[in-house]
Amino acid sequence: MDRYELRRLDYSLSEDHQALQAAYKDFFATHCSIETVRAAEGSGVDKNLWERLCAMGATTMAVPESAGGDGATLVDLTLVAEELGRALAPVPWIDHVCAARLLARFGAADADVVTGTRLVSLDPQQHNTSGIRLIPAGSVADHIVVREGDEVVRLTFSTRPAGVDNIAKLPMAWVDPAGADARTVLAAGPDALAEYQRALDEWRLLTGAALVGLVEATMTIAAEFAKTRYTLGVPIATLQAISHPLANIAITVSAGRNLARRAAWFLDNEPEERRELAPSVFVFMAEEAAKAATMAVHVQGGLGVSAEAAATAYLVRARGWPLAGGDPGVVAAYLAGIVAEREGQD
Repeated sequence: MDRYELRRLDYSLSEDHQALQAAYKDFFATHCSIETVRAAEGSGVDKNLWERLCAMGATTMAVPESAGGDGATLVDLTLVAEELGRALAPVPWIDHVCAARLLARFGAADADVVTGTRLVSLDPQQHNTSGIRLIPAGSVADHIVVREGDEVVRLTFSTRPAGVDNIAKLPMAWVDPAGADARTVLAAGPDALAEYQRALDEWRLLTGAALVGLVEATMTIAAEFAKTRYTLGVPIATLQAISHPLANIAITVSAGRNLARRAAWFLDNEPEERRELAPSVFVFMAEEAAKAATMAVHVQGGLGVSAEAAATAYLVRARGWPLAGGDPGVVAAYLAGIVAEREGQD
């Protein structure tokens, strides 16, 4: 692929990209059934799936070659995230790779972090700079990276914080930096905070990409159901009240996917040129994923709202995953500030 192809609004993938996405789609289809997802809801993580995913190189690929990784691009990572979302995979891959990439930029990513043997997480909320905070992978992470004032700090706990039940079925935990057994200052000052902001943007980008995969899966579930249920002798899929909303979901998938790939390209190649793109992916998909998953449930009627329905599992995560980063409205305000700043300069 030409280096500037994606920037020219051509979102087609190279053969290597297609092979990468197909490999992870097959991986999750083989190892992450809806039964696997349900079984992991108590802890938020399937350890066996995590080990298999790491063995496949999903963590190593995300880290730069200078830190011992494979140097995948963010476009590559959005493809993996999309398949993770499609499968509702109960693994903290997004949190880990964003934190690992941040540690690598500070020269603090050791081999165990790169390979995923030791799991790291970060605080993805925009304005958290002190005090106790709710961390999406806080109950399973070996290290947690947070902002404390103008410092970026790595926390280590001898006893991991207790998990907190949550709608997203994530391994969340309340984390008190003051209670950490080890506290390492990785960097301080404006440059350090800028690096942390980049990690937040990467987390939002990959979470948005995961929501794209989730939404496409909900659309598939609803469409397959609609083709097999009849009213007045015709499939309900032929009714405008069903077909039009499903078409809207398809448009959401296409728009979200293109926006994610464009944001990934700019964040990798020209991060200061279009700073609004990465948070835009998150804000857009945070709203649209919940609406799409709700529609998928409605298409299936009473079955859709049953506890055992796959559509219900997608619905709770469509609502819960964005909240792991705090109030999406805060990100929207951050996004508005970027746009206003740029217009002021113009």
